[in-house]
Amino acid sequence: MIVDLSVPIVTGMPVYPGDPEVDVRPALTVAGEGVNVLGLHLGSQSGTHVDAPYHIDDALPRLDDLPLERFIGPAEIVDARGLPPRAPITPDLVAPHLRAGTILLIATGWAAMWGSEDYLRHPWLTAEAAELIVGSGIRTVGIDALSVDPTPAEELPAHRVLCGAHAVIAENLRGLDRLVDAQEEGRPIEVSLLPLRLEGADGAPVRAVARIGPRVSDCPPNRSTGARRTG
Repeated sequence: MIVDLSVPIVTGMPVYPGDPEVDVRPALTVAGEGVNVLGLHLGSQSGTHVDAPYHIDDALPRLDDLPLERFIGPAEIVDARGLPPRAPITPDLVAPHLRAGTILLIATGWAAMWGSEDYLRHPWLTAEAAELIVGSGIRTVGIDALSVDPTPAEELPAHRVLCGAHAVIAENLRGLDRLVDAQEEGRPIEVSLLPLRLEGADGAPVRAVARIGPRVSDCPPNRSTGARRTG
């Protein structure tokens, strides 16, 4: 099963305060020029996107400096749903799901607020939780909210911890409720967060998707062929 984890890119969609507004409109039409082509105006952090470390520091790696393996792999889901507005996501919530080499996705439930003023009042990742994450070897973190830090924020402590470890951050995900359910059912989850290939960029929009596999108990036994019993 493939699950879309992305928000649609449309004119007037929510953006982080101060970021470029999104405008999508026809540039060419079949009636006028014989083909349909959209004109796009948007920021690199529009919609469902990833942040490269360069986003917060000129000395850190840009998007095209990062290995593609950073954007695709098995996922672990933190169920942080039920937290009140602007609540911290603390180390005890993330600790049970820290496995090196996985993509850590944090489900806050805030995707349901998309398009409303309440979307800016999302829970946020503490610096201590971010330090625990990178200390475990994880280098890709996603959240179904506008930012891993409070909105608005001046210091961006979680960004600084994650980006300082050359980690990738995915924001404005959606559909993580389905991944929480799949994880509870014992189903393997693989996530793709591959961004647009923007040279020297701080980040880029992504078409984020997850592949949910069958439960291990549902898989037929792996019977080798050609083996002979000896003795």
